[in-house]
Amino acid sequence: MRSRGWRNDTSVTEFIFLGFSRNPRTNWILFFLFLFLYLFTVLGNGLIVTLIRVDARLHTPMYFFLSILSVLDLSYATTTVPQILVHLISKRKTISYIGCVVQMYIFLTLGITETWIFAAMAYDRYVAICYPLHYGVKMGQTLCVVLAVSSALCGLTCALVYTVFALNLPYCGPNEINHFFCEIPAVLKLACAYTSLNDQVDFILGFILLLIPLSLILTSYVCIFMAILKIRSTQGRIKAFSTCASHITVVTMFCIPCMVMYMRPGSEASPEDDKKLALFYNVISAFLNPIIYSLWNKDVKRASFKLTGMSEDGQ
Repeated sequence: MRSRGWRNDTSVTEFIFLGFSRNPRTNWILFFLFLFLYLFTVLGNGLIVTLIRVDARLHTPMYFFLSILSVLDLSYATTTVPQILVHLISKRKTISYIGCVVQMYIFLTLGITETWIFAAMAYDRYVAICYPLHYGVKMGQTLCVVLAVSSALCGLTCALVYTVFALNLPYCGPNEINHFFCEIPAVLKLACAYTSLNDQVDFILGFILLLIPLSLILTSYVCIFMAILKIRSTQGRIKAFSTCASHITVVTMFCIPCMVMYMRPGSEASPEDDKKLALFYNVISAFLNPIIYSLWNKDVKRASFKLTGMSEDGQ
């Protein structure tokens, strides 16, 4: 649908998602697959938040940030997956212009906040391993709250910049988005104007919001690995590294696809590749994070056994 905008051309009032497939049978298969992924994401991340809240032994900075990460993953998936499920089984696959803007802003806010939370988690591991005797002092409650609030404010502010630059462009048709939700690279392809400035803004913000946190994470882990190498016992090294392994895995799964998506020129983007990348850091990552943290983290497993009344040997 189109209506007269404030410009002398027509402006789009709703967008149509092309989604994954036009084959009904394929869409039903995808519907049940996404439904399973989403329900597991909700249950898995909800369980981690619950365990951290009810188990006093998990009331530490590390698990404080992990609970925030779980809430972000749950919110991240909820921003897009319920809409995907509806569109997979309905003939009308549309979203209003305002709805698209809101989804875009919320999605970006959560994603940017999560990137900086990863950096805060890396700093936490750095202090825990490199300064174990001063961990309680250096990672006090005030600092943890400041890091969390700063991450959220960065997400809210930078997402607003991204969204405002996207809104400043005219959209006069066509209105078909070759994607399954309103992600900025896909939406910008529909603009009736040159998007070179937006591409530059995307690259600069991508540099600030991805490479800077990743640089902080890398620096933290270089110091961590140097400290681990100084540990004499093999068992001590394995124990120290195991506290970081899950974090490294999750950061890699989330940040690398985001870098490819937001830091490459728009002309090089393939719609099908973009969908795969978006699925990975939006759906798959949120689905796998609870599994990774529960499998590799003895404290989380111990808390889950305690909550369910089972012993660790399954009895």
